[in-house]
Amino acid sequence: MDQEVDTSKKAGDRDRANITRHVDLRDLLERFEEIGELEVIEGADWNLELATLAEVVCGRNPGRAPALLFKNIKDYPENFRILSGAANSFKRLAIVLGFPEPEKELDLVRSYRDRMKEEFELIPPEEINTGPILENIDRDEDVDLYKFPIPFIHEHDGGRYIGTDDVVIMKDPDSGWVNAATYRVMVQDKNTTGIWMSPGKHGRMIREKYFAKGEPCPVLISCGQDPLLFLAGHSEVDINVSEFDYAGGHRGFPFETIQSEIHGLPIPAHAEIVLEGEVYGDETLIEGPFGEFMGYYASDASAQPTVKVRRVYYRNDPILTMAVPSRPPANFTFARATVKSAMIWDEIEKAGLPGVEGIWCHEAGAGRLFNVVSIKQLYPGHTKQAAMLAANCHSGNYAGRWVVVVDEDIDPSNIFDVIWAMSTRCDPPDDTEFIHNSWSTPLDSMLQGPPYHNNRGIIDACRPWGWKDKFPRVAESNPEWKDRVMKKWPHLFEN
Repeated sequence: MDQEVDTSKKAGDRDRANITRHVDLRDLLERFEEIGELEVIEGADWNLELATLAEVVCGRNPGRAPALLFKNIKDYPENFRILSGAANSFKRLAIVLGFPEPEKELDLVRSYRDRMKEEFELIPPEEINTGPILENIDRDEDVDLYKFPIPFIHEHDGGRYIGTDDVVIMKDPDSGWVNAATYRVMVQDKNTTGIWMSPGKHGRMIREKYFAKGEPCPVLISCGQDPLLFLAGHSEVDINVSEFDYAGGHRGFPFETIQSEIHGLPIPAHAEIVLEGEVYGDETLIEGPFGEFMGYYASDASAQPTVKVRRVYYRNDPILTMAVPSRPPANFTFARATVKSAMIWDEIEKAGLPGVEGIWCHEAGAGRLFNVVSIKQLYPGHTKQAAMLAANCHSGNYAGRWVVVVDEDIDPSNIFDVIWAMSTRCDPPDDTEFIHNSWSTPLDSMLQGPPYHNNRGIIDACRPWGWKDKFPRVAESNPEWKDRVMKKWPHLFEN
């Protein structure tokens, strides 16, 4: 279903003109297989086994591990499949975003930042009347979520989670703004799920408007879709901006949507599985616990609103997409780290910060908790300005912990470089400061209860401004000599 798309007058002109773009997840799977980055796994058990395999494979080779497509899952038809880690590698993320193949992390970050800085425009979805998602529709009493191979992901989870790599679609009752964000969704019975939303998130704000009126909140839950929608769904897209528009801007042409039967919400026409129903605030069930993105069971099981599922739309041979939040690296943290790094970079430059050379949100910090900014120092106070902006901009604020600022000779994605700079250019009492009472989440492993705000550390690991030009010279072979020996003995540097 790949198609040639003329994007010369749309977002990402230089990256996407005259290149083949994907229409749906299945196009991408074909591309991933062509480049040798898709492994098909036969016969895995939905109960712990397939999620454990996804976790282990990802952890062994972060940013380079293959996507895993599970088929012939125990107890289910061969053609009901689960996909893990769709965009979670250098090459696959570049394909999804329409970028040239990168050599290292910062190549992807720069491409994303450049698009946002120079060319990006929102592209709203296009409504159509039919599409592959309508190949099958289960209605009312025919709804049975257990017909799908819903994984039991972690040993101590409270249930099976159909929504992890998902997009929860709601419409603001006042403005009509469509929000499409990622929240975890646990199956309670054959037509009921729980849904957990962190305080301050847009979807929670929308549902509370309905609850305040004594009404249930209409909802769609997409449980298998284009990775671009998932990337947008768990990024800090601005309030009143639809993730459909944002993801469409990166895609270079509109997503197609179909009005849902009950509430007229926009169903992604090429999604794999979509649930429709209502969230009931006055009908709660115990949800969780669930192993979360910081790598812990940081929030206990609790009473959460339920979703009464009244429609299930799904394609023939459906593919359920699965995220496995766990001790990092997880099967989605590379993609998250890349996108979040670029979004922070874009925001702090728009706030007026000059001299940014690179940003990386380390996977070891779950793509949120340990963020490094590289700058070329231009004036006194530049390092602190960079740290404060990175810690408090929209994309960097939620559930953060550390921001480290380093000089331009430090690769922010190389944790060895970063720790070396912290160890040799930072005086801990003078160069470490703290921000108190910032926006966090019940999933924060350091919080014991409300209010859910946390504290941040910012570290200046740059050469001291007052004598940076007199700072000791780095002991290192110069780039010309490095290049010379690599060319002379290339076999030593092969992967």
